[in-house]
Amino acid sequence: QAQLVEFGGGSVQAGGSLRLSCATSSDIYARNCLAWFRQGLGWERESIASIYPRGGEPTYADSVKGRFTISRDNANNAVYLQMNSLKPEDTAMYFCAAVSPLSRPTGSSFCPLQKETEYEYWGRGTQVTVSA
Repeated sequence: QAQLVEFGGGSVQAGGSLRLSCATSSDIYARNCLAWFRQGLGWERESIASIYPRGGEPTYADSVKGRFTISRDNANNAVYLQMNSLKPEDTAMYFCAAVSPLSRPTGSSFCPLQKETEYEYWGRGTQVTVSA
């Protein structure tokens, strides 16, 4: 049973927008970084956005910076991915994942984009298709 559940995928024309949602348990939400990955057909899974529910700035892959926004919803143990100015190359299965945060020398936690193998919890994914 998946410990994260994604919603909101669909089909849209280039230039359009979609908003993905990822819901999880309060325990996973409170203790972990939450991230979005995507995997296009024939491509490796890539991390595109990450956020720490307890605070701090999100991080983004260059491929989505300025077009996608990850946000948190502490009341509902959820994170969202607002995707604007979509392109056909954004077509992929989008996954939500969780991993323990890293610690800075100062002791504060942060959530960089990490390799797929580092993430402990995964959703089953939601398909996004962008047509030209």
